[in-house]
Amino acid sequence: MTISTLLFVLAGVTLGQVVGAVPGLSAPMAIAIAVPFTFALSPLAAIAFLIGVAKGGTVGGAVPAILLNTPGTPDAAATAMDGYPLAKAGKPLKAMKMALFASLTGDTFSDIVLILVAAPLAVVALAMGPVEITALITLSIAVITGLVGPSMAKGLIAAGLGILCASVGIDPEHGTPRLIFGNYNLYSGLPISAVAVGMLATGEIITQLATRYHAGHSPLAISDDGPSGDRRVSWNEYWACRATMLRGAVIGTLIGALPGLGSTVASFMSYGMARSASNEPETFGKGNLHGIAACESANSAVMGANMIPLLTLGIPGNVTAALIIGAFMVQGVQPGPLLFQSQGQLIYSLFGAMVIANLLNFLVGLVGLRIWARVITAPSSVIFPLTLLLCVTGVYIAEGNVLAVWILIAFSILSVVMRIFDLPIVAFIIMFVLANQFELSLSQALTILDGDPTNLFEHPVALLLVAISLLSVWIFGIRLPSKARKRAAALNT
Repeated sequence: MTISTLLFVLAGVTLGQVVGAVPGLSAPMAIAIAVPFTFALSPLAAIAFLIGVAKGGTVGGAVPAILLNTPGTPDAAATAMDGYPLAKAGKPLKAMKMALFASLTGDTFSDIVLILVAAPLAVVALAMGPVEITALITLSIAVITGLVGPSMAKGLIAAGLGILCASVGIDPEHGTPRLIFGNYNLYSGLPISAVAVGMLATGEIITQLATRYHAGHSPLAISDDGPSGDRRVSWNEYWACRATMLRGAVIGTLIGALPGLGSTVASFMSYGMARSASNEPETFGKGNLHGIAACESANSAVMGANMIPLLTLGIPGNVTAALIIGAFMVQGVQPGPLLFQSQGQLIYSLFGAMVIANLLNFLVGLVGLRIWARVITAPSSVIFPLTLLLCVTGVYIAEGNVLAVWILIAFSILSVVMRIFDLPIVAFIIMFVLANQFELSLSQALTILDGDPTNLFEHPVALLLVAISLLSVWIFGIRLPSKARKRAAALNT
């Protein structure tokens, strides 16, 4: 509860809302750029700042979705279905406030779940040995590559590239250098700040500049004329959406706790279920408050739930969690079950920071909604060059050498190439972060099993995880693509 920590949380929330409100930018991009600048901060201030950015970005992403019908973040695409029609009907402030209230509700729910279940799950995780951890990461790879890309094959290619790039540096098992090409700066591996910024921020900016990004609509004007009820959400309106928000919060929490699905899936799933449960489904898509509440409560609930596998197992569920793991590593802290033993004060301080970030998200959102409505009018010719400058400056400051800038440029090019071939960036980033842990656990597991696969029967938990992994490969890699091909063939005939 120091002033400096609270100010960093406030700064993170404000930055996240601003970035989320700018079409073309997103919270993961902001986190990737901010990670190098947190190097000089204490672990608590750094992580609390980045969590504030992530939470604020979710709220900010709803602003262009409602006012421009151009989502600031992918998970806000569902919000635009009802937010934009309501704004066109002369109620943009009502739509944005409903998004803010629902976002706060879902986020708070998932944070409470995180605080309650994280420590017990960490105790369970401590009982897992290298064999179980290897099987768990294998399951994560199967699920992530099957869900985040257009096909499992492309997801595996992206994951393989991530593992290859992570192998640069010192071998975690034997301590021998690999792929450093005589450059001592690479002994510690490729800097995660340069890789993340290149893949997420500069690569996306280059792609958008190449396609001459333009917003498709002029922002809707916010006026103080008209009935006061069109500019606010009453308690009765909020309370009428309680079941919708609770359903969305539960969906977001469950999906956020699983690797690979993400907030976009949660948002659309919650919207679909809200429409199915409604007595007036025909009003959805025409400015129904329940549609906004369903989407925003679900995509915000993913944030807290994503921290469950991150803190207890050291496994990121999406790209935001992967970047936060990178920030932990920059601070010399290794996420995982041992963190609760060795850094208990840090963990529960982060929990407190998350709760405070929710409150600040609400206050900043109430004050800033009108301001963010002006932010979205900023021209991309100003936003993108400034963002590129921040990317290069941040990476150079963090690593202290020009090599990091060249690595940033190289991975920006790789990001553009991967986008051209539709290879999922998320799979690459997550596997880049997990690769060293996976390699070390795999080598230890092979030693424990003595190279004999039948010894796996002595580890029933690992055997179950491997079986689920094979089932995931069959579902996502064979069964679902086969059904898709059959549907396509039927439509063609």
